[in-house]
Amino acid sequence: MQGAIDSNPTATPAVAHEEHQDLRVLGLLTFLASEFLMFAGFFAVFLVFRSAIAEWPPAETEVELLLPGINTIILVSSSWVINLGTKAIKQNDLAGMRKWFGITAAMGAVFLAGQIYEYMNLGYGLKTNLFSNCFYLMTGFHGAHVFIGLVLILGVLWRSRRAGHYNDVTHVGPEMAEIYWHFVDVVWIVLFSLIYLLTLL
Repeated sequence: MQGAIDSNPTATPAVAHEEHQDLRVLGLLTFLASEFLMFAGFFAVFLVFRSAIAEWPPAETEVELLLPGINTIILVSSSWVINLGTKAIKQNDLAGMRKWFGITAAMGAVFLAGQIYEYMNLGYGLKTNLFSNCFYLMTGFHGAHVFIGLVLILGVLWRSRRAGHYNDVTHVGPEMAEIYWHFVDVVWIVLFSLIYLLTLL
């Protein structure tokens, strides 16, 4: 970057930066690929246990669908909402980005609150049986990722207070937050299908 600036005295740092490939998004995608492999390991173990154990889930670990179903609608819908925020900043609409990212953050917080409420009313714990152990580990690990995504979104909102920090040219931060949030949603769809839908079949 320094060489580009030196060779062109009139180039601004922003212009010089654009002359080089931004690897931040690639780095995030690589990280998410490794995270998905971890989730895939959970999914594989869950399916192996399901096929090997006659009663799955055991009678004392009843699975409810209503609250997780509502949570799923909220989380999946939030992917569309955060995309509106990224589109807004790409049109230099900072207020629009803040609005849609704020709504996404609220939806993520509602999802986490719903998950905590579910935990408090399940009637079984982490060590009740093998199914409950898988249930808490998988949903808890995903919930931790939702929390991280929520922190990223709030970080974008916090940094957007600085004038000109995000605009139609500089918007990698919101884009990365959106990519991470889509990852969280995709993983939840798979997890919800395995733990709730497949279990009730």
